Parts: sequence; C-alpha cells; structure tokens
Amino acid sequence: MSKTIPPVLSVVPTRALVDETFKVVVENLPPASPVTLHALLYSEDKDYWEAYGHYVSDHRGTVSVAEDMSLGGTYTGKEAMGLLWSMRPELGSHTGLRLRKREVTSPMLVHISVYSGHITEGFRKQSPLASVPTERWYMAPGVQRIEIKEKGVRGTFFIPPGPGPFPGLLDMWGGRGGLLEYRSALLASHGYASLALEYFSPGELQSADLQIQYFETAFNIIKDHPQVIPDKVGILGLSLGAMLAFNLVAESTKIKPRCCVCISGHHLVSNRLMIDGSLPNDPKKLRFDENNYLIRRDVVLPVPSDPSQKIDVRNIKCPMLLVNGDDDQNSPTVEAAEDIGNMMRSGGNLHLLSTLTYPDTGHPIEPPYSPHFRATTVRAPRTKEKVMILWGGQTKPHSDAQEDSWRKILAYLHHHLYSSTTPKAKM
Repeated sequence: MSKTIPPVLSVVPTRALVDETFKVVVENLPPASPVTLHALLYSEDKDYWEAYGHYVSDHRGTVSVAEDMSLGGTYTGKEAMGLLWSMRPELGSHTGLRLRKREVTSPMLVHISVYSGHITEGFRKQSPLASVPTERWYMAPGVQRIEIKEKGVRGTFFIPPGPGPFPGLLDMWGGRGGLLEYRSALLASHGYASLALEYFSPGELQSADLQIQYFETAFNIIKDHPQVIPDKVGILGLSLGAMLAFNLVAESTKIKPRCCVCISGHHLVSNRLMIDGSLPNDPKKLRFDENNYLIRRDVVLPVPSDPSQKIDVRNIKCPMLLVNGDDDQNSPTVEAAEDIGNMMRSGGNLHLLSTLTYPDTGHPIEPPYSPHFRATTVRAPRTKEKVMILWGGQTKPHSDAQEDSWRKILAYLHHHLYSSTTPKAKM
C-alpha cells in the first residue's frame, strides 16, 4: 500500500452511552509503524484530561485498540477501553482533580487521535495523522429530565423513553453534598425512573440532624409518580448515600423498598445521623500517608460491639447488594460488610444479603470507563481548608471493578425490579 495514502482512523460508534464500548481502528499505515493513540477531553472545570497507548501496526498497516497490545502509555496490554478508563489530567495540571459531568443534557466530547511514533507528552502541540471527535452520553435520546422541588424535596427525576410505567430508584450520592445527576441519567437510559436526590448543598449544613422523613418523602414522590410501578422502587446509594440507604431500609416503617444497592458505605453510625459532610467519629484516628494525603477509614474502627452504635441491619426486609473495594481508604467497608453479615445472620435475614468485594479498588466506584483518581482535593467541611483525601485503589483493577460491578448492579436491579409481568423500558 502506498505511503502517500493518509491513515484512516475510525471510532465506532462515535456517539454512545458512557457505559458502552467502542472500537478504535487505524488503517493505511505502513507495516510495522509505531504510532500513539491518544484521547483528549476538555472538562467542564476547564481542565484537559488525556490517555494514550503505544502501538505498532501489523503487516497490513492496521492497529486495532481492541485486538492489539499497547506497549506503553497510560495503559498497557490489550485494553479496548483503555483510552477512556486510564484518563488522567494533562501533565502540568493542578493536583487532586476529579472528572465529573454536571450538565447531563450535553455529551462528554472526547477527541481520539493517532500520532506518528511513540510519544508521551505535548500532544496538543503536535499535528495528528488523523483525529475523530466522539460523544459519550449519560442521557439516552428520549430520557426526560424533570427538576423536583416539592414537599421540601430537591432533586432531578429522570424518566426513561417509552410508554412505561417503569421501576423506580432513589439515587443518593455522598458526603460532599450537592446535586449529581449523571448516574441517575444513565440509570434512566437503562429503563429505571431515577431520582437524583440532593440532601444538602456544599457548605449548607455545618452540623444538623437530617430527618429520615426527608428521604421517605423523596421515596414516595418516586412511588406515586404515574410513570412508576409503585411496588417496584429500589434505593441506590454511594458512601454517605449508602449509609442513609442502610438507615432507610433498616429503620423506616413508612416505605417498602423492593431492593437496595449500597456502594462503599457502612452501618457504623448511630441511628441519629449527623450530616456535616462527615459523620461522628474519633478525629484522633485520622492518618496521613507518605504524601500527606488524609486517610479516614479508621475513624469509626474498631467495629463497635454495642448494637446502639450501629444501624440495626437485622431489621432489613428487602434484598441488599453491597459493592466494596478492599483498598477503600475512606471507609472501612470490608470490616463493615463482615459485621453486617454477622448481624443479619443473627437476625435471620442473611439470605437477603449479597456482597461484591473487589481487590485493589478504592472508594468512589463509578460507572464503567470513568477515570480512577486515587486522591483528590476537597475542602474540609468546618475549616474550609483544602485537603487531599486518599480514596485508594490502583487504576487498572479499580477500572475493572467499575466495569464488572456496573454490569452486576444492572443485572441485580433487573432481577428485583423487572419481572415477566412488568413492561420493560423501550429504548
């Protein structure tokens, strides 16, 4: 093949949900030609994120990211989605950045490019051999986004396309506060009417009782919606949201969730929840690693033997799935899961519990192909000082865990919230 024919880069599909795979192929290269595949994203926080892999074209002058080995870069080996999950801030960026989508009605725009040779930096200063823009969406076509401000509840409700009615989900994020919509938008894209709940704004509450009635009201807003099957509503929470989920399914007499998924949470709090971006604990047990990153996992350890210091999971009456990483440096999720199992065994409800524990996986277990961040900068709730929080995990196993757990979470929700008598969402 003539070397004068320019290389052809294809990305299929160029428009997809964030949890869908794509295929990246370069053709019309000279045989045995070293090239670098590069992905670049400009975030809503005005930071550049990138990933890249080093490849050598085969005898036909072709590179397939899904089939060929990356010999170096931000990932190595045969990794079809390495150009996404290994993304990290561009060299020279601020430390402690986190990539999150806030505006879900627009896509994450990722530029996939191929460069001659094996390069490691300065991509934006060089001209690629070819480049293709790709769109990664959390919100599928036809999903409705509805802002909720009723009965004191704040959030955003996402309803799948199609006639419905659909199973419902109460979706709760963690202790940094604010309203995050992207997971609910993605769940609605998979057929669940999902309410992304805001239960406090950053800096809004310094120390206040958060009443269980707020969450019961939010749950009932979902249950009573005409597009929701009223007896097929579940709860999904991460971190502090998972602790709130434990509290709801164990203590509430007003709601009856069909199932519950708790990601990176624990039950080691009293039933009187104090919300200030953290939870009651022993500050003397805070630790710092060799990089001066804050480790918070020990503050509620050892696991209390006094049942009054824990949410009484023996009361749980719905199926529950725990999703944890064994390198979680923010919460003692593995120790908590063992104690939850022991408590539920003594309460006669262990049959309701399923647990997934992933090796070398940290705290924020996100939807697939989301970049891993081992530590990020946050503001301390009381002092407002910036501190680097260590979340844990190693990039490759953490990313594998995100992909595997998301698939299993969707299967779990489908099993408990859909049945042969329930109409399925039509995409």
